[in-house]
Amino acid sequence: MTTAGIVLFPDAEELDFVGPFEAFGMLAKHIDQEWSVVTVAQTRDPVLCAKGLVVVPDRAFDDCPPLDVLLVPGGQGTRVEVDNPTLIEFVQRTGAAARLVTSVCTGALVLERAGFLKGRRATTHWAAMAELRALPDVEVVEQRFVEDGNVITAAGVSAGIDMALYIIGLLKEPQIARNVQKAMEYYPEPPFADGEAELAGRTSTHG
Repeated sequence: MTTAGIVLFPDAEELDFVGPFEAFGMLAKHIDQEWSVVTVAQTRDPVLCAKGLVVVPDRAFDDCPPLDVLLVPGGQGTRVEVDNPTLIEFVQRTGAAARLVTSVCTGALVLERAGFLKGRRATTHWAAMAELRALPDVEVVEQRFVEDGNVITAAGVSAGIDMALYIIGLLKEPQIARNVQKAMEYYPEPPFADGEAELAGRTSTHG
């Protein structure tokens, strides 16, 4: 069994973890029953996230199973959690035994505080680049996601979906990642890319 664990905390950014949860969950439910994905928080109490979503974690830190993939999302809550010794100790302990240690958005700040970014290349949300660059021993790069050893960091919010699909391809095989992507129908076509309305091929009911 391969288990991916997603760390939750107050003010975590929803899509940072829901996107990867969907990808890993799609794999686990419909393609490979040897996979599982769990959410884990300091306690099993409901967690109020950044946009108001309330999530009941599957596990608490003290009863979390061994994780093959550890994922830390971002959000304003990371500014508090970097000084939460209980969470940092959990990330250090669990990450040390995991195959992959990963983050989305400002979850990179948590990984840095836990010691996983020392001497590594990493990325984060565009608005937090300067914050990450101000920390010692991290080479900050502007990419959708960055792999350095067994640590993978993703840029902001939706980039976590790309990273999750990459992880599936890495630990399983690329075709399985493509199958998950197809099942999710994840083929982004922003209607207002680069400030221009790109509505070719779409119809509208609005006059």
